[in-house]
Parts: sequence; structure tokens; C-alpha cells
Amino acid sequence: MAGGGAVKVYGAAASPYVATVLMCLEEAGAAYEVIHLDMAAREQNAPHHLARNPFGTIPAIEDGELTLFKSRAISRYVLRKYSNAGGGADLLREGNLEEAAMVDAWLEAEAHQYHPAISHIVRQCVFLPMIGSARDQRVIDEHAGKLREALRAYDALLGERAYLAGDFVSLADLAHVGFTHYLMRTEYAALVEERANVKAWWERLSARPAVKKVAALMPTADI
Repeated sequence: MAGGGAVKVYGAAASPYVATVLMCLEEAGAAYEVIHLDMAAREQNAPHHLARNPFGTIPAIEDGELTLFKSRAISRYVLRKYSNAGGGADLLREGNLEEAAMVDAWLEAEAHQYHPAISHIVRQCVFLPMIGSARDQRVIDEHAGKLREALRAYDALLGERAYLAGDFVSLADLAHVGFTHYLMRTEYAALVEERANVKAWWERLSARPAVKKVAALMPTADI
């Protein structure tokens, strides 16, 4: 949803990290505006962006007087503020201690098992070729093995429930979408497709209106 009085999101909509924030804004029903940064020109390192994010990465947001960086922190903030205010999807489950704990556990799994593996594959297979660099197959092979092992655990869990934290969609699921979206455009989509439960989970996530809307903003040519 876009409009006046909106949360300002600085970055590039094609970024997997920005995409997570945008999906949370969509799920929460919050108004937002994407303010594009020219990544090729290294605008993320310009003083005006470093004032928002001292690490020179994306995304960063401005919401009233608040400036915030790091996609996971931004996502939690958006969901706490706007889902509660506007009746959006309860993606943190903070009203239920056990469910919230499971969301946190799978956010940790995404951060420490899934992301380190998939991000290297996507970087080598999608991002580097787009700037004219060759992929390093050794890096891909190493991390494909790590992702395959992580997905073995995911598949076992998803055989018992529809989503990672339970039979409800949560931020733990959405946090996986950005990089998986790009992985599914490569030959390494087979890592997902060979796991029936993971594949079904991915298809459920991909069908969500918020995911479909943000995915449409993620053409690889824009990174």
C-alpha cells in the first residue's frame, strides 16, 4: 500500500532485504513509499544515507521522527506498530508466549542456517552475472551442500505443520522469501523442489497477496 503520510523506505525494491520490509508493510496494511537509492553509483555510501544507516547498507526507514536500519529490526517494528493499529496479519504472535518463541526460533534458523547458505548461491548465480562478473562454482557447490542440509530439517518440520512456527504464517516465513525468490530463478531451485514439504510451503507463501505484490517489484535487472 502506498500513499501520503507513508513510511519512507530507502533502498532498492529488488533487494531481498528491502523486500522483507515491504512484505511486512503490505501484510500490516501500512502506507509506504520506496525511495530508490542508486546502488550502482554507491549512493548507499553517500553522507545523506549514512546519516540514516551508519553501515551503508539497505534498507533504512523513516517513520515520523524515527529512523531505523537493519531489515529484521525494521520488520519487527512495522509489525508491532501497524499490525496492532490496523488489524493486519499477526506475524509475530506476541500475544502467545509459546507461538512467539517459535517465531523467534525460526527467525534464528533463517539468520544462521538458511541465509548464510542461500545468500552465497544467489550472489554467485544472480547478482554477480548481472554486473558482468563470473560465478565461482566452488563457492556455489559448498553452499548448495549447506542449503540442502538445512532444507532436510525444514522438510521434516513442514511435514508436520503448514508453516515454520506452526499452522499460521509468521515473520519467520516471510524472512525467507526474498532470497528464495531469486534462488527459484536458477538451476538451484531443484534444492527446494526436491523436498515436497518445502516446495508446498514455498507455494503457499508465494500465493500470498503481499508476497505476489512485492515479488512483482523484484526484476533482477533492477539490482
